Amino acid sequence: MRYMGSYKDGRVLLRLYIQPRSSRNGFVGIYGDAVKLAITAPPVDGKANKAVVGFLASFFKIKKKDISIKHGLQSRTKSVLLAGLASDEIQTRIETVLE
Repeated sequence: MRYMGSYKDGRVLLRLYIQPRSSRNGFVGIYGDAVKLAITAPPVDGKANKAVVGFLASFFKIKKKDISIKHGLQSRTKSVLLAGLASDEIQTRIETVLE
């Protein structure tokens, strides 16, 4: 679980490595201490960031307002804060897809 951290209020910080301009959206593996996320959107005018938030909201079935990019708005490496899910639930969903 090196790619996640938890806050006392229940929010979870998820470290992501973004691969923009991919052929599909989805988690594709582990990259260092982050989960690698492929996104079809280009890294131009915030399109990739919007795609990341949209994908995570859909994947975890939470509202977009419960997701915020804390670090890395202009970087491939991002720290994303998620509310409304426990860290063990997030880990289980990600690991299920990566298997």
